[in-house]
Amino acid sequence: MQRLLLDKLLVWKDKVSRKPLLIDGARQTGKTYLLQTLFGRHFQRVLRIDFLESPDMAAAFAGSLTPADVLSNIELLTNEAFDPTQDLLILDEIGECERAVTALKYFAEQAPHMYVVASGSNIGLLNSFPVGKVEQHNLVPLSFHEFLLASGETALINAFEKQANSAAAHTKLFDKLTDYYFTGGMPEAINAWFALADASILERIQAVSSIHADLVSGYQRDFGKYAGKVDAALIESVFMNVPSQLFAVMDESVKRFKFKGVHERKSRYSELESAITWLEKCRLVLKNYPIDGMPRSPLAAYKKDNAVKLFLFDVGLLNHMLGVSYKEIKQQGYEYKGYVAENFVQQEFAAFGLEPTYSWNDARAEIEFITTDDAGNIIPIEVKSGKRTKAKSLASYIEKCQPIKTIKLTGTQGSPATEQQHIVLPLYYSEYVVTQHLKR
Repeated sequence: MQRLLLDKLLVWKDKVSRKPLLIDGARQTGKTYLLQTLFGRHFQRVLRIDFLESPDMAAAFAGSLTPADVLSNIELLTNEAFDPTQDLLILDEIGECERAVTALKYFAEQAPHMYVVASGSNIGLLNSFPVGKVEQHNLVPLSFHEFLLASGETALINAFEKQANSAAAHTKLFDKLTDYYFTGGMPEAINAWFALADASILERIQAVSSIHADLVSGYQRDFGKYAGKVDAALIESVFMNVPSQLFAVMDESVKRFKFKGVHERKSRYSELESAITWLEKCRLVLKNYPIDGMPRSPLAAYKKDNAVKLFLFDVGLLNHMLGVSYKEIKQQGYEYKGYVAENFVQQEFAAFGLEPTYSWNDARAEIEFITTDDAGNIIPIEVKSGKRTKAKSLASYIEKCQPIKTIKLTGTQGSPATEQQHIVLPLYYSEYVVTQHLKR
């Protein structure tokens, strides 16, 4: 299973002087596999400490936090030698040991030659953080591109990477996209899906569904573990309401998250803010801020925290929590519900560094996403899940805002590559909106 973030990690490895790496990400997104298996193979040896599995390892950081003293303690506790010039030190689930988090500052200042990486699923909840002393990256569920890489279908992977615009490529890629709507991007689910390629479709569906159920249960247990009983109930209410509110819009654009009715005796943003923030910090929800009227750069200056759209961090878990079957997803095909396509696009944008996102509202017109290119121009991005791609909203935006470029993501094959002003792309090429069309 390949992860595109590995390229950035290898760039870090080749630096003459480096800060410790910190990989943040939701639980079970594959942080340990990325660091130990994929990245670790580029080192002489790997020494991994997991503070969740071995809480006694916190003793290595109980006294002096200078790199030499910490390494000496680690060698004593593990009975393993460590060469700081060529070995990789992994501090897994570092959020369980705040002294280890603090130690990253001293590794940055006193041992920039060392290869120290840390990871955690509750990094955002830490009380203290070594600001400016780490190189931080977020590991999200596998993108659609990574899903294709996991399939091992070389011809199809090549077609995707070349952004093929043929009817044959479109049929195959859209079929894979609807598979991805079911599996989502969680590594365990994708691994099961392709490992059982020769099994019956019912067996594959059951395996993925079981994994999804375990993941959701695990997140619910985490609410109580990290938030306490009172806050856990509120967090779970918000978490479970995200899919139900997305489902409620059906084929329309996703609406602002409604606070009323989410949790008993709470109906205002201020009463749900802590739960929404907790879920965002643990990277279980993704935010989109609607902008009214004439949008201006920087968009962040015009966002309102109490007017926000919430998406789930994984489209496969979204469909699982809603009870949408694989058969239903495949039968919908091109006409699949708009909220799933919109959640998918939001997820792809986050995977390639575009977060939070913004949308546009004006009277009855809505554009699912607006963002800026490198020159500061605001670009509207419309999402249409089906074959019917004509809509009044984009025309209204063009008339009122006169953008230099528009982008439409649809269930269709897309426009010719020569089109530079009004670009139409298939949904599965959402990645290239960020990496090419916004020149990021």
